[in-house]
Amino acid sequence: MTRTWRADRLSQLPPYLFAEIDRRKREALAAGRDIIDFGVGDPDLPTPLFIMDRMGQAIRDPANHRYAEGRGMKAFREAVAGFFVRRFGVNLDPATEVIPLLGSKEGIGHLGTAIVNPGDVVLVPSPGYPVYVSGTVFAGGSVYTMPLTETHDWLPRLEEIPHEVCRRAKVMWLNYPNNPTGATATLLFLEQAVAFAQRHDIFIAQDAAYSEMSFADPPPSILQVDRAKDVAIEFHSLSKTFNMTGWRVGFAVGNRDALTALAQVKSNLDSGMFQALQQAAIAALAGVDRPEVRDLIDVYRRRRDVLVGGLREAEWPVTPPRATFYVWAKCPKGSDSMTVATRALEEANVVVIPGAGFGPSGEGFVRFALTVPESRTTEAVVRLQRIRW
Repeated sequence: MTRTWRADRLSQLPPYLFAEIDRRKREALAAGRDIIDFGVGDPDLPTPLFIMDRMGQAIRDPANHRYAEGRGMKAFREAVAGFFVRRFGVNLDPATEVIPLLGSKEGIGHLGTAIVNPGDVVLVPSPGYPVYVSGTVFAGGSVYTMPLTETHDWLPRLEEIPHEVCRRAKVMWLNYPNNPTGATATLLFLEQAVAFAQRHDIFIAQDAAYSEMSFADPPPSILQVDRAKDVAIEFHSLSKTFNMTGWRVGFAVGNRDALTALAQVKSNLDSGMFQALQQAAIAALAGVDRPEVRDLIDVYRRRRDVLVGGLREAEWPVTPPRATFYVWAKCPKGSDSMTVATRALEEANVVVIPGAGFGPSGEGFVRFALTVPESRTTEAVVRLQRIRW
């Protein structure tokens, strides 16, 4: 018998529809077709110059060429704490309540290994970022899906989670501002979530990677809720706010015990963040209110309005997102999401992501990332309007 060089746990992962769309996109590009890509949420604009300048200085310092401290430079953790005071009015202990991450995805993926035991239930939103599920599977946990619906403003109905599920649940994932829907959560909802977690002895992992990408009022942090640190941590990323996706810089803040466990996992799997990156990140966090950073929101707002207006003209049911740089559009004429994504690519040379890739409750929608210039967005809209759904 031939041995299979593949762990059984990989078979428990849901189908990765993004990979199929990516394969078809690569085939189209190889054939010379003019593709307009709203797929991966990867900013098309460069990292602001003041951050690159700081990186250029730091990378020339030989002291930064050695292994970094696992929990990060003191100056980096202090910069995160300073950002939290300015932005949210929340005090963090830089020594125990902040750790750097090699992008927030890495920390999100490793959290299950740090705090979930085999058989523990993890409450996961659907639609939601697929890593919440994969991190749970890798830790041997069981996924319980919390449906998010448009009628409930894309918030989970916590009171509908069965008591038996709550009894076995260890972790609940939240993500606001939300990928893929662009929804935001009020401080009142976060207060209710913390109370729910305290009542059922559940830990909250709140993914706030898009906290600085809002078209309305600045979204709150869950750590603004009284005693939230007892039951929660929050993940942040510099990727989208500062156009730094390839730099892989993020951080987690909040409950010190969970952060210590996460740091222990990381110490066995990575060797810390390159110190020059940390110094560039310090500059970024200090400059979050600079015009060249804040002006990015206006760029995405203009693109959003062009796309939403054009889709509405084509009779796509779509609501402008309050935050993130995604448009979550209902499929036209009741089509399923994979069909819409396939036809958009084959008939209009436009790449969108099928909502089913974000979980069962994502079916019936597709996601557009606002990472395409206005002129090309206008061209994409014209192409999509020609399709007879």
